[in-house]
Amino acid sequence: MDFIDTHCHLDGEEFKNDLDQVIDRARNAGCSKVFVPAIDLKSSEASLRLAQQYPGYVFPMVGLHPEEVRLDWKNVLSDIGSLISRTPVPPYPRTSENTSRTPVIAIGEVGLDFYWSREFEKEQLKVFEEQVKWSLDLKLPLMIHCRKAQNEMVTILKKYKKNLCGGVFHCFTGNEIEARQLLEFDGFVLGIGGVLTFKKSNLPETLASSVPLDRIVLETDAPYMSPVPLRGQRNEPANIVHVIKKLAECYGVTTEEVCKHTNLSVERVFGVR
Repeated sequence: MDFIDTHCHLDGEEFKNDLDQVIDRARNAGCSKVFVPAIDLKSSEASLRLAQQYPGYVFPMVGLHPEEVRLDWKNVLSDIGSLISRTPVPPYPRTSENTSRTPVIAIGEVGLDFYWSREFEKEQLKVFEEQVKWSLDLKLPLMIHCRKAQNEMVTILKKYKKNLCGGVFHCFTGNEIEARQLLEFDGFVLGIGGVLTFKKSNLPETLASSVPLDRIVLETDAPYMSPVPLRGQRNEPANIVHVIKKLAECYGVTTEEVCKHTNLSVERVFGVR
């Protein structure tokens, strides 16, 4: 297998004691690249450091996650924006051979999350829209997190639909109607991970009926969302093999076909090959 983990929080404390071993297991399983999203200034800086530590293998994102939005959001965005301005963003396509200083490949993890609370709803809306504008200005794709806020998210994205640079709707777990609505945004794909393998998940049916295989990318969201048969354990990139096997079953294709199509989608969205 040759696959890419498009969403893995390798900067998390969960990996601090054995990161090299996690990377080795990922490589041995067939994971050729790992994309690391950020949730705030600290993790944005960490994602860049990891890209320097594992050049050509780890690719960084920067951004402010909706659950991290507070009243000081303007200051935080300013600091993250300064970080972006200090990081060279070369023209597409980006390749793993460019190892001098791996560029930011996306703005993320950004979006809206009203699952637990709407306390900072207005702030989240402003922060998301501001980072969508960053994406337009820098011609970078978006890594979008959305929970209990698809209508609000779609409303913002529609304002910029003609100029959006594509991206990923991370951790898609929705129904057929929601899938079709998201796929109306050209250049965007759905991030599929461990939820696909869960016993009570409706994703297998939803994907097979509504989502072309070439509109999917693979992700772990590690250290979270471990697939069956590893639920309850720390997730890591090597575990995507279980998601790939389930996708092959859903679409009636080989695991090699799943890897081929998802890798092509990564190249199309992120300019990384």
